[in-house]
Amino acid sequence: MNNLTACIFNIQKYSIHDGPGIRTVVFFKGCPLKCLWCSNPESQNASPEFSFDEHTTYGEFLSLNYVMNEVMKDKDFYEESSGGVTLSGGEAMMQHEFSIALLKKLKAQGIHTACETTGYASSDIFEAFIKHVDLLLFDIKHYNSQKHYTYTNVYNEKIIYNLKTAIRNRKDIIIRIPIIPGVNNSLDDARVFCDLLREVGATNVNLLPFHQFGEKKYSLLNKEYKFTGIAQLHEEDLITYKDIFIQNGFNCIL
Repeated sequence: MNNLTACIFNIQKYSIHDGPGIRTVVFFKGCPLKCLWCSNPESQNASPEFSFDEHTTYGEFLSLNYVMNEVMKDKDFYEESSGGVTLSGGEAMMQHEFSIALLKKLKAQGIHTACETTGYASSDIFEAFIKHVDLLLFDIKHYNSQKHYTYTNVYNEKIIYNLKTAIRNRKDIIIRIPIIPGVNNSLDDARVFCDLLREVGATNVNLLPFHQFGEKKYSLLNKEYKFTGIAQLHEEDLITYKDIFIQNGFNCIL
């Protein structure tokens, strides 16, 4: 097991936005979704990629022992802040053998674990994975499966099925909805999201306003970016959108 390797493109220390407390975030390379607005385009390809402008490589294969040693360096911070380690990406379940082994090691050390996930994986892998996750930061991009495919290159049935599984297993879940202009930002969209989340039994929602932080990365990777020139959204733009969730009984934050 200790000989396992995974393609990792970042290990970010002292994060305070990826779960409770102070956390270390391990970013796995490779994602089954290809969201047109993705702010981490370097995460999509499962292999290392070279950025010609910056003369750097995104991603390298790291051993399980190496990653575990890196994240454990800040164990004192986790304990003092009720923090822990978050797996992100990309999608950690694309390298499920490694990520599950890492989660098991963290739980053996009493470390709180979280995962930022697309929810897109086989049901067997998903169920094995979430056994070792304390908090799921679970993304829902669109309620309509055909539109979900148009904007992410996958349908959403598998994602919704896995979400229901996580809720049935009483996992701690925060639904994250990226609000994207022209994709899912109308008030009618908010109402249908509420219908879906009420049906599956979700209660906690985090709205993520569209931003342009990752735009430069596309040119560095020689990739086309579909959202050039689209105005960013700010919290004040989504107050009414958020209010619809609150009126429907959800714990909703921006």
